[in-house]
Formats: sequence, structure tokens, C-alpha cells
Amino acid sequence: MKAFLHGSSGSMDRGGAGFGRGRWMRAVLLLSALALTPVATGALAGGTVPRSLGPKTSTVVMLEKKYPTGTIVVASQERTLDLVLSGNRAIRYRIGVGRDGFRWSGVVKVGRKTEWPDWRPPAEMKARAPELPELVPPGPFNPLGARGIYLYRGSADTLYRIHGTNEQSTVGQFASSGCFRMSNADIIDLYERVTVGATVIVK
Repeated sequence: MKAFLHGSSGSMDRGGAGFGRGRWMRAVLLLSALALTPVATGALAGGTVPRSLGPKTSTVVMLEKKYPTGTIVVASQERTLDLVLSGNRAIRYRIGVGRDGFRWSGVVKVGRKTEWPDWRPPAEMKARAPELPELVPPGPFNPLGARGIYLYRGSADTLYRIHGTNEQSTVGQFASSGCFRMSNADIIDLYERVTVGATVIVK
């Protein structure tokens, strides 16, 4: 990881959503309660759509530099994600980025994409917060939201994602553990436009 990603801390919480311990305790209790009701559990695992997909923030901008069509450029300090349409013309989205100690920079690729992904907290996050579940199924309690775009270096999963969120208030904030959060409306739009293999530049 150090060979290609430059983080502001050696203790990156890759693949996580940066939620507080108390909030996750409530989520775990709620998921446990749902486990007692087969109908509710089936609906959750099937990808229940949240009541709101959140706002659409996309706007067309002109970049100072030209990039190949399809390139994604993330500006962490500005909390924006640009998808290059052609030359220096791009669609810009508002995003949430890593909080202090969890921001990073580097060049990676889109390795795969998933609709309504499940989420498995990585081992290092589980070590800090043992109460986290082994698996959060797709649906309104899943921190990855409606879509997941998985960032790879070569064939290796970096465990960082561009994803939706079930906490809309964190979009536009320094709030994650290194992943990039978008409203569900925006991630659905980006998901349809981006291709596997696309270059992702994180600044």
C-alpha cells in the first residue's frame, strides 16, 4: 500500500465508513432485532431502497488540466470528484472524504462495480470496534449505500471505495476512513457513467 498510496496516517481504516462506536452499537442492535423477523431480514438482504436517494450535486465544469476521457479526479481538500467527459470538460460531484489521519493520495483504477453492495468491516476496524457485525447486507443500514465502485492497484483491492451512503449529512465533509462518499443519487449517476479499468487520481 505504501508503494502507491500516500496517507496522512499509518493507521488507515480501509474500506470503512468512519462511523462512531455508539452509532454502530445502535445499528448492531437494530440488525439483531431484524434477525428475529424473517420477513424484515429478507427485505433487508434483498436491498431495500432508502426513502430518499439524497440530492443530485452534479454540474459540468472546465478543468485547468486535460485528462483522458473517463478519468476520475478526486480533490480531497475541495471535497469534489470530477469525471472527465473530454479534454478538460468534466462532471463534478460533491463528496465526503477521509477525516484527519485518513486522507490519502495516489493513482489507482476502478477494479469492479457493484449495485447495492454488502459491507464487511475490515480486520483493523474490527480490532478497534469488536461490536461491529461481520457483514452488513445491502439496504438502508449499509454504509456503502446504493452503489460501490472498488478501487484497485493492478489486481490488488486497495479496500478503498467510491460509494453511496446512509448518512447524507456527511457528504461534503471530512468524515470517512479513507473512502469517498456520495449521495445515493450521485453514485447511481456516476456508476452508470464510469467504466471498469478507468484511472482514478486522488489528490
